[in-house]
Amino acid sequence: MPALLESSPEAKEIDGPSSAKADTDIGTGTVSFDTLTEAFGPSSLGIIIVKDLPQHFAQLRAQVLSHASYLAALPESELESLESPESKYLVGWSCGKETLKSGTFDTLKGSYYVNCAFYQDPALQGAPADGFPDLPQYTAPNIWPPEAKLPSFRPSVEALCSLIIDTAALVAKACDRYAEANVEGYKPGYLTHVVKTSLTTKARLLHYFPAAALTSSATEEPNVDDDDWCATHVDHGCLTGLTSAMFLDEAATLPIPDPSPTTSLRELPQSPDPAAGLYIRSRTGAIVKVNIPKDCLAFQTGEALQLITQGKFRAVPHFVKGAKCPGGKQKIARNTLAVFTQPNLEEEVQKGLTFAEFARGVVAKNYEGAAV
Repeated sequence: MPALLESSPEAKEIDGPSSAKADTDIGTGTVSFDTLTEAFGPSSLGIIIVKDLPQHFAQLRAQVLSHASYLAALPESELESLESPESKYLVGWSCGKETLKSGTFDTLKGSYYVNCAFYQDPALQGAPADGFPDLPQYTAPNIWPPEAKLPSFRPSVEALCSLIIDTAALVAKACDRYAEANVEGYKPGYLTHVVKTSLTTKARLLHYFPAAALTSSATEEPNVDDDDWCATHVDHGCLTGLTSAMFLDEAATLPIPDPSPTTSLRELPQSPDPAAGLYIRSRTGAIVKVNIPKDCLAFQTGEALQLITQGKFRAVPHFVKGAKCPGGKQKIARNTLAVFTQPNLEEEVQKGLTFAEFARGVVAKNYEGAAV
């Protein structure tokens, strides 16, 4: 069963249900309040790492993250057929639709968004639109790549997202115990209820395109101006599940093989640029690089959880720094998957404010120029 790891300088780590370490086991509900405060509290980095995942996690991670490169390599016309302007590009494929802090369109990464309502019912591909005709971001049905092109894309994505949501529910159970003891008026089991019953949970498969002919940044000190692969932002859901990133040299692994790809691409053992990856800006303004082991999942706090817990758990700003390689000899891409667990549209994140109302404000702000 998944478990929280020992603490580290980058993130709080906990043992999961497969671990024998009962003092930090999320499967048995024995995670201490001190551990949760260190991970998610006012002075934390807002992230926790879970190990001892189900045995098939490694294969699913490799397959899904490889498919991010296969997807991004499809012809432009085929990618356009996977876009959903109706949902403000928050369903299916998107690239160059968001703006960075500089005001330029973000063409450095491609996104593939998936509504995870299938976790509740395999027949559902989005939240019901009844009562929410103005929120196609959550109600528009998923758009999947043609099976003939990427036959294992949909089943592997659905399987990995479901595993991440299952694990998020265990983290949520630990958070509920803490909130019930420390947040006035907290509804018992509320976060677990959100994770297990949500029809609005959304996954984002990310492909960060290779940057050509850049100099190495291995000796540079990172700062908020380095968010070239993903601008500094906070998530607006409750718990965000994150896989470790897959770095690969697309000069050696692409084009797509014939017949259609079903296997994993050859992953680099680590990023060729040690400075590349996920960074968190701490409460004190320090910039901390977070390293997620390949056999683990990380969970970050979002704005909705901050509201639900009346600020006991805090959302934190984070960004992604691109890989820079000497002489540009390699084409280094970065692929990862984020799953945003969120309340149903009609549920309140604070008294008098539903998630639908909260989400409307976030989407409007994001498409005025901030990063999603």
